[in-house]
Amino acid sequence: MAQKVLTANRLLDGIAVWLDASGNWTENLQDAFVARHAEAVAALEETGKRAFADNLVVDVNVVDVVEKDGKLWPQRLRERIRALGPTIAYADGYGAADSAFVSA
Repeated sequence: MAQKVLTANRLLDGIAVWLDASGNWTENLQDAFVARHAEAVAALEETGKRAFADNLVVDVNVVDVVEKDGKLWPQRLRERIRALGPTIAYADGYGAADSAFVSA
């Protein structure tokens, strides 16, 4: 079974967040709780449904990740961009994402 994490967008400001092992939403993918079996994935899904119902987050998804060189890497490009930021510089203070991360 693939490793999975729970991601969403925080309702307050739209920032991409991931669920950590304490049940808190974190802005850092590397702090996310990694589900490695079906029961853990089911628990993530239920937690996501509750957080959505409580109006904490929107666009809740369980996504595949792999651990590579001690870091979590989302399998889908969309999730890589959400984790690290845009692929191009678009405003002062917001640089482009590391191309190695986006293309991994």
